[in-house]
Amino acid sequence: MLQIKDLTFIAWGRKFFDHASVSLPPGAKVGLIGRNGVGKSTLFKLILGQLQASEDEISLPKSARIGSVDQEHPATPFTLLETVLEADEERHKLLTSLDTAEPEDMGEIWARLIEIDADAAPAKASEILVGLGFSQEDLARPMAEFSGGWRMRVALAAALFAEPDMLLLDEPTNYLDLEGALWLEARLQKYPHTALIVSHDRELLNNSCTHMLHLAGGKLELYTGGYDDFEGRRAGKARLQLAAKAKQDAERAHLQAFADRIKAKASKAAQAQSRMKRLAKMQPVATTIEERVAPFTLPSPPRPLAPPLIRLEHAYVGYEAERPILKNLNLRMDLDDRIGLLGVNGAGKSTFAKMIAGALKIQSGELHRDRKMKVGWFHQHQIEAMDPDDTPLEIIRRALPDASESSRRSKLAQFGLGFEKQETTVANLSGGERARLLLNMVAMDAPHMLILDEPTNHLDIDSRRALLDALNDYEGAVILITHDRSLMELVADRLWLAADGTVKPFDGDMDEYAKFVLDRAKQSVKPSQVAREEAKAAPAAAATPAKKTVAIEPLKRKIEAAEQVVTRTTRQLGELEAQLADPQLYKNPAKVAELTKRLDAAKTKLTDAEATWMGLAEELAEAQG
Repeated sequence: MLQIKDLTFIAWGRKFFDHASVSLPPGAKVGLIGRNGVGKSTLFKLILGQLQASEDEISLPKSARIGSVDQEHPATPFTLLETVLEADEERHKLLTSLDTAEPEDMGEIWARLIEIDADAAPAKASEILVGLGFSQEDLARPMAEFSGGWRMRVALAAALFAEPDMLLLDEPTNYLDLEGALWLEARLQKYPHTALIVSHDRELLNNSCTHMLHLAGGKLELYTGGYDDFEGRRAGKARLQLAAKAKQDAERAHLQAFADRIKAKASKAAQAQSRMKRLAKMQPVATTIEERVAPFTLPSPPRPLAPPLIRLEHAYVGYEAERPILKNLNLRMDLDDRIGLLGVNGAGKSTFAKMIAGALKIQSGELHRDRKMKVGWFHQHQIEAMDPDDTPLEIIRRALPDASESSRRSKLAQFGLGFEKQETTVANLSGGERARLLLNMVAMDAPHMLILDEPTNHLDIDSRRALLDALNDYEGAVILITHDRSLMELVADRLWLAADGTVKPFDGDMDEYAKFVLDRAKQSVKPSQVAREEAKAAPAAAATPAKKTVAIEPLKRKIEAAEQVVTRTTRQLGELEAQLADPQLYKNPAKVAELTKRLDAAKTKLTDAEATWMGLAEELAEAQG
């Protein structure tokens, strides 16, 4: 479908592509991956013709339609449904031509409208919009009534509806909630044409993509399979490269030693010269160089507080005199809780986070919290509110007014901001660098609880993994709101759902929640459309046997999540047993009773976690045959 041949592109004083070549097969769903700043968005602009590349370097079939989501749709008076329907240019042109067509041309126009199933278009557009988080009532509202983030969703809906032959998506989940990301993942699996997707969402890359296109060092390399397959193959390739390099280095040393030993002897000069020529012709074995990813610094609280950290009883919360957003909240959080907060945009997740962070008072009911509890709260508005003329050094000077300049710079270096970045203005920092700075700063005071609202929006896959590692080492409580399903599965050990004006525990795991979301989206579409889609899917499902990987990959993710819980709980158990082994402790019977209670709870939790892990391991073994 897409052919890139010997592409070289130099701009802004750097070389983005150096004789890069690749061929994408028709119908492939390809994840374009690589570190931030390597040139992924630049490649999109080259394909779209926004940056100049010759036809010999990048080529597509002449009739191919290219679609992308470059920017949000403008705030027009047209409704959401009308805006998306206009994205099908042929249908829109045919319907418009009916007003002025000659009678003898009407039959041909209607025949073409029937051929492209024009009558089904409104139902199809509605299904896409509802899947991306809009209500049926929203579809008749004008674009001007929606914020920029929601208009970005409309732009994405229009691109999916138009079904171009080559669909380009650049971080499509960044402006979606988890529910929208789950729906998009399922939609891309069924997309009928070729798609090239820049994403750092591991689950999207694993579940929706058939290939990975890796961009590094100005080169493009295509791998089959999802992101986990890519990681495994790349690690294997790196091991082979290192082995080959070691072998070559040994051969070089041997040849050089032989040449040095005999080159002084006239009778052996020809042999020495031969060895030197062979040395000169040896091409060095290229090795995969992995850039170091700075870890996140999330210090644990120095001393645990008595449980519970938070207890809500019949609590109602909202804004000033308005009706409550969340009602009848009855929840409890302890120090070792990892809560994944689910729910569509507008369901009250941010309101709940504000209340727990202490930025919003309850209207009625009871909220019990330890007065000594410190909360670290990260949310996207912090990034948007940063002064573009500020620098990381100025920001940390205000946060640490009594610290020395060298300790401030050392702290920023720990955050992953080297000396050259410390006095760079916020405007010139990447989104990932800004997110990294703020994430580390909200945790700098070792809070008892971290509230993280979409912490991964600007982080690449390796930085997300570093954040995961830091969260699993952190010993305080966590409330996580994210569209990154992988992070949610590996951090959260309990799920709460914001829906229907309240927050309640969700009885199920992320796979069950994904099914719940997709079933709900399907129920929101007209029955005739659902029947039509199922009828289309039936023959394909009958013809193609189900792949085992569809069942195996979610099991692997669940096992990894269960292992994280076992590891974390085992560590907590060891710490509690060490405290109880101290003879001095028994001078304080109340403390002994509290620690004994926590020890019993940890043992129960560990038993449950190990049972879950064993059950999943058996399921995986059975699925693998």
